[in-house]
Amino acid sequence: MTSEPEVSPEFAAATSDHQWVEINGNRLAVEVLGPEDAPVIITHHGAPGLGSRAEPRASFGRLADEYRVIVFDARGSGQSEGNGTFSHEQWAADIDGLREWVGAEKIVMAGGSYGGFMTMEYALRYPERVAAIVLRDTSADNSNAHLARENALASDRVSIDMEKFDRIDLGQVRDDEDLKDCWREILPLYDFVYDPEAVERKVEATPYRYEAHNYAFSVNLPAYDLKPRLHEIGVPTLITVGRADWITPVSCSEVIAELIPNSEMVVFEKSGHSPQIEEAEAWTDAVRTFLHRVYPPTI
Repeated sequence: MTSEPEVSPEFAAATSDHQWVEINGNRLAVEVLGPEDAPVIITHHGAPGLGSRAEPRASFGRLADEYRVIVFDARGSGQSEGNGTFSHEQWAADIDGLREWVGAEKIVMAGGSYGGFMTMEYALRYPERVAAIVLRDTSADNSNAHLARENALASDRVSIDMEKFDRIDLGQVRDDEDLKDCWREILPLYDFVYDPEAVERKVEATPYRYEAHNYAFSVNLPAYDLKPRLHEIGVPTLITVGRADWITPVSCSEVIAELIPNSEMVVFEKSGHSPQIEEAEAWTDAVRTFLHRVYPPTI
């Protein structure tokens, strides 16, 4: 494959300030924000094959005045290379490679949506490396899939082409253009307030990598279920979720809160899947207050 995967001009312009870091034989696009000696937060974006470091940079990057925040495009997403497998085991190993590369003994692990899946996976696979966890709009298993389908069918906002819905949900898209088309179909469901123009801007700015998306949704997710092991997570955990989240509803966060012993949950009443954007100030305050208490800054 090429060393620098093709991405949209909009995405490249928005994410040009990065460095290439070779982790486990794969070049990742990485950005390091914040003071060198500050406690480290590693964040994992959502939506493999659709997500990128742009979202966690915009949200967790707000904490870079006090913390050292690492944002990156996961293997197979954004601008990073896509060699090898896209399994949860491999993505978790890549996170630990980044931790080692940045020189942190322990980290705060954070992520939203699919990034939340990987945050919990990492905490279970590398428990000695995690000091605290921050989750956003995520799920401990794949049960959110049927809830999301029901919510899509019940939406009075738009009429969803369920053939496209199923193709993206089951990891059966044909190529990057097909992934883009299916993404455009379901994006109106995400936000608390529907703005068609904003949806189209997101469609055009997204970097499409259909191979990683298909693997994640057709191979990883059917067997994804961390519920039996979540009681093993012993570090402080913050769970945040938007009240109107259609794809990982509040009930999914409630399950996580019940199973992780030292956890707390905050619901954002005027948000969909992205309270870090829709109620940015309140969400950031909640995360910062939590981190100050459980893993305080050193500067």
